[in-house]
Amino acid sequence: MEAKTGLFAGSNNSNELLVIQEHNEPKAVKNLDGQVCEICGDSVGLTVDGDLFVACEECGFPVCRPCYEYERREGTQVCPQCHTRYKRIKGSPRVEGDEDEEDVDDIEYEFKMEEEKYKLKHEENMNSRDHDGENPKSIGKVNGEQSLSSHGIGETSGGAKLYNKEKTDEWKLQQGNLLIETDASVDPEKAMKDETRMPLSRKVAIPSGKLSPYRMMVAARLILLILFFQYRIFHPVPEAMGLWFISVSCEIWLAFSWIVDQIPKWFPIDRETYLDRLSIRFEPENKPNMLSPIDIFVTTADPIKEPPLVTANTILSILALDYPAHKISCYVSDDGASMLTFEALQETAEFARKWVPFCKQFSIEPRAPEKYFSDKIDFLKDKIQSTYVKERRTMKREYEEFKVRINALVAKSMRVPTEGWSMKDETPWPGNNPKDHPSMIQILLGHNGGDHEGNGLPCLVYISREKRPAFQHHTKAGALNALLRVSAVLSNAPFVLNLDCNHYANNSKVVREAMCFFMDIQLGNSIAFVQFPLRFDSLDKNDRYANKNTVLFDINLRCLDGIQGPVYIGSGCIFRRKALNGFDSPKASKRPRSVQVHSKQDENGEDASIIEATDEDKQLLQSNMNTENKFGKSTLFMNSSLTEEGGVDPSSSQEALLKEAIHVMSCSYEDRTLWGYEVGMSYGSIAADMLTSLKMHSRGWRSVYCMPKRTAFRGTAPINLTERLNQVLRWAVGSLEILFSSHCPLWYGFKEGKLKLLQRIAYINSTVYPFSALPLLIYCIIPAICLLTDKFITPSVGTFASLVFISLFISIFASAILELRWSGVSLEEWWRNQQFWVIGSISAHLFAIVQTLMGGFLGRFNAHFSIVSKAPDEDGEFHELYTIRWTVLLIPPTTVTVINLIGIVAGFTDAINSGEHSWGALIGKLFFSSWVIAHLYPFLKGLMGRQNRTPTLIVIWSVLLASIFSLVWVRIDPFVLKTKGPDVKQCGISC
Repeated sequence: MEAKTGLFAGSNNSNELLVIQEHNEPKAVKNLDGQVCEICGDSVGLTVDGDLFVACEECGFPVCRPCYEYERREGTQVCPQCHTRYKRIKGSPRVEGDEDEEDVDDIEYEFKMEEEKYKLKHEENMNSRDHDGENPKSIGKVNGEQSLSSHGIGETSGGAKLYNKEKTDEWKLQQGNLLIETDASVDPEKAMKDETRMPLSRKVAIPSGKLSPYRMMVAARLILLILFFQYRIFHPVPEAMGLWFISVSCEIWLAFSWIVDQIPKWFPIDRETYLDRLSIRFEPENKPNMLSPIDIFVTTADPIKEPPLVTANTILSILALDYPAHKISCYVSDDGASMLTFEALQETAEFARKWVPFCKQFSIEPRAPEKYFSDKIDFLKDKIQSTYVKERRTMKREYEEFKVRINALVAKSMRVPTEGWSMKDETPWPGNNPKDHPSMIQILLGHNGGDHEGNGLPCLVYISREKRPAFQHHTKAGALNALLRVSAVLSNAPFVLNLDCNHYANNSKVVREAMCFFMDIQLGNSIAFVQFPLRFDSLDKNDRYANKNTVLFDINLRCLDGIQGPVYIGSGCIFRRKALNGFDSPKASKRPRSVQVHSKQDENGEDASIIEATDEDKQLLQSNMNTENKFGKSTLFMNSSLTEEGGVDPSSSQEALLKEAIHVMSCSYEDRTLWGYEVGMSYGSIAADMLTSLKMHSRGWRSVYCMPKRTAFRGTAPINLTERLNQVLRWAVGSLEILFSSHCPLWYGFKEGKLKLLQRIAYINSTVYPFSALPLLIYCIIPAICLLTDKFITPSVGTFASLVFISLFISIFASAILELRWSGVSLEEWWRNQQFWVIGSISAHLFAIVQTLMGGFLGRFNAHFSIVSKAPDEDGEFHELYTIRWTVLLIPPTTVTVINLIGIVAGFTDAINSGEHSWGALIGKLFFSSWVIAHLYPFLKGLMGRQNRTPTLIVIWSVLLASIFSLVWVRIDPFVLKTKGPDVKQCGISC
């Protein structure tokens, strides 16, 4: 991946590498200057005599001196390959168990004399400050000679050699970057040393002043709930036994749902990261950058529903991340095999050569150009470079020209030639049939333009996996698994970031935020993924349909972080590749002897080894199962999967890597393997994200929820009612598929016992929640039935039982307000979430139950997620908000609304005719009907459409409502005076 190559296409059956499109850019050759340490990845280096450093004389296994020193000092003292005990090498201090070496004349290092010399240097610096007029060098020399003579060792060459800074720095490097412990006032590096030992992140507990009242109110609500059911169950309503029984059954289920939802919320936490410590530890000055590489996956499938300009902004924000460029590889999966997407990416790669340097030079935020240039902010804030204004103006003009070129490609794509698309060299586009085409791959940007200081451009790769009609491709999960294999062949970074094409990186330091968890020696080894919250730009300020999902992102996921970790939500998540490859979490221990590190230095300033853990993984895999049955028939991919630190074989040619990449993304590669079952993204449910995280947590991994001060990712979301309901339907169907599968969280993973109880309850809640639609639908209709039939199943106002009812409702709102207090969610956002919970339950969740139970018979109700363009037009910026697309999902909430409106009219009319004694009972009935109408208000507003534009649908419903009201009015007949007398039907006409 060192150069920009042509477009290669091929399939597993043909087993060939066909160059579709050539490029004239020369291929860079990677040179190796020497051996590389197999533990930390740094150069092996030289001995004190200038020879190549060889740690083990028996097998010559390449290990650098710092790793060798750590293994002798803290490890097993044996070679990881041949298990021969390490001998002391000249320049290394003696450790327990070393034999006397007669041929090694190294007394200073053997007895740590250099450490004493280093201390003497600082002592004489302090003495020189107390002698005005004296020569500091002379004083230092005398002091140095006296100290050495006290040890019986003479120095004939003078003190200049003792205070040689280069020699002192070399000694510190040989000791594994350890610093001598001296007083902070004497040693200015002690503060930095202490900083490198500090953790990279920490948990921040919610203040007890906010959390304790919330817990107390939840407990009080539970007590009131018990009193409520004690009254409801033991006080039936004889005149309406049917309504009473149904309502109590619904209330029991809703109470159970609340308890299951509330239990995992008992331990919410926040987290704090320290980016400065990460930089000090893994980005030392004048040394190679030791941050871990990362592969970034961007998935797209339809350039019409997912506009190329939106995808381009996402990719540009990735390429401009504040992270070493040579450690980033961006892979774009085009599941629609669209030539429009391919050409748009080519334009994006060319524009990135201008955009990325501009972002890094002036440290701008955000680094998605569309958002950056459209934000109405003070762009001169914190900008001190004199050329910034000029460069910004030039870059804005460049971006406008870039948009023109992208829009021209979109306009061109609307006119499809009869013979299909052809590329510039008249070669037919391989993806003319999006459902039947070979694998395609092209490296649009290589790493040859970058350097080890983080400059240059990251790698950008376009791929489109092979599609054949006879194969099951598993939509997005299958595309991500293909990306996982291709990236393992080409770059094999130990961490991967998954993003939808409409979610751009709003925070350029987002990868560094995640690395504060992954690269923490004490915590990171057991973390499978770091999930970030998603925020959205395309929504109106009122957020009518709760598209922001604030309660999910700011309350539910933060609470899960206090247990075993949040679930994977489909985007904005950084994974450990090892966890995605199906490996179990390493066994937790207080101080692991062999752990994964990405630096020569651990929390105590000591070296650590990863070879032992890697060997255990290999042995376990080879002894328990055949690697071919798990990973497929690709030796290169299997080898990369067993590599803890990532990276590819430098001896492999680029052509060989590309040929192997085509092989691993063929449609038949996953046959008779564990892909989608134990390896990669999980198949078997539309909610593949939740199923994947469930399997990881069951293997013992944990996850982390990171909420940086600056939002990590932002994107677009569907804002009109129809698309929102279809989105909720898709989530509900996926949850029910998991519930009725072998991965049901009620029993899945019990044998291993690695899924914590509260985490299991959270997963149970995430799969059974659609069933609340049935009791909620009935409960929304019962108030109208009570009004129409003049039956009442709750106590009248003024009784003792009514006080329990009122107290319960007060506790509901009080617990909600206290929850908002510690979470920071606004009351309006919470209320919008409650409203749409009712709307989605009686529509999308209801149809999800029907669709799942009928085994896909009603599959036509399923809808794919679509991207809504943000571009304003003649209808305004939020014209999609007012678009009504008729769907059967709108029928249940519309029916519930009409029934309750009729009930309210009938109730008022009956109360007027019956006299004053009926108003007390009417208030209770109206309360519940008004509760239903208040929750359905956003639905009614969306159904009415935009002002001054009444859809035909509204006219039809108006006529229907008028007819129903007329019938009810005729039945009641309020203008006729009610006279008392015998019942004519009972007595007869002759009475």
